[in-house]
Amino acid sequence: MCRHLAYLGPPRSLAELLTQPPHGLLAQSWRPRLQRHGTVNADGFGIGWYLPEPAPCPTRPARYRRAVPIWTDANVPELARAIHSRAVLAAVRSATPGCGHEEAAAAPYALGRWLFSHNGAVGDWRQLPADAGMPLEPDELLGVEAHCDSALLWLLISRRLSAGEPPADALAAVVRATAAVRPDARLTLLLTDGRTIAAVRHGDSLWHRAAPGEVLVASEPTDGDDGWREVPDGSLLLAAPGAARILPLGDPAGAGREEGTS
Repeated sequence: MCRHLAYLGPPRSLAELLTQPPHGLLAQSWRPRLQRHGTVNADGFGIGWYLPEPAPCPTRPARYRRAVPIWTDANVPELARAIHSRAVLAAVRSATPGCGHEEAAAAPYALGRWLFSHNGAVGDWRQLPADAGMPLEPDELLGVEAHCDSALLWLLISRRLSAGEPPADALAAVVRATAAVRPDARLTLLLTDGRTIAAVRHGDSLWHRAAPGEVLVASEPTDGDDGWREVPDGSLLLAAPGAARILPLGDPAGAGREEGTS
């Protein structure tokens, strides 16, 4: 399990997004309100953010990840105060039993312009590719970033993205295939390229708040603002600054319903 958050909008400090809100990601690391599996997220954390444009490589995000609880890292307050970004994805981690505790297991995972996070758990994840009809080549297995279910899911999704598949289709296809052979799997996912957010709620909480020019997607509301809306279980969320669209997970290309303001 974990708690995670993605933001798109005007430049904000990491502190405004993660540490200052009364129930921001820092508070959720040790006192989550809606987390049904596990009580504390102390097995690492990660923050990914996109550099202001123009930059030498504006589509490639920066990351800061640790294998310690976020509240024990004395660097976080200074980094959070100093770093501003228009696009952020961050997570605090409660490790799935049988998964590694190394720093590389902490989300967000990255490939090119993409950042990814998984909230949930997949049983017998080592056998998932074969069972779900998504076999991996030996070089792909050797390239898995960490020994955990989240890293494997990211490998399965990222290879679809690399092949040109739209993010909504890539997420939906992997979730459907996984759920078909692991019906108890919890697969709540966040994916961003710094301009849009694609997310899936399958088994764990997910909320969003769209306001003029910005959007925030999180495991649970970070403050008392009444603009938060819960994403229904079994849904796909597509979001951009000012708007959010909810689709049935089984039909990522469907009409869906529009929420928020542009």
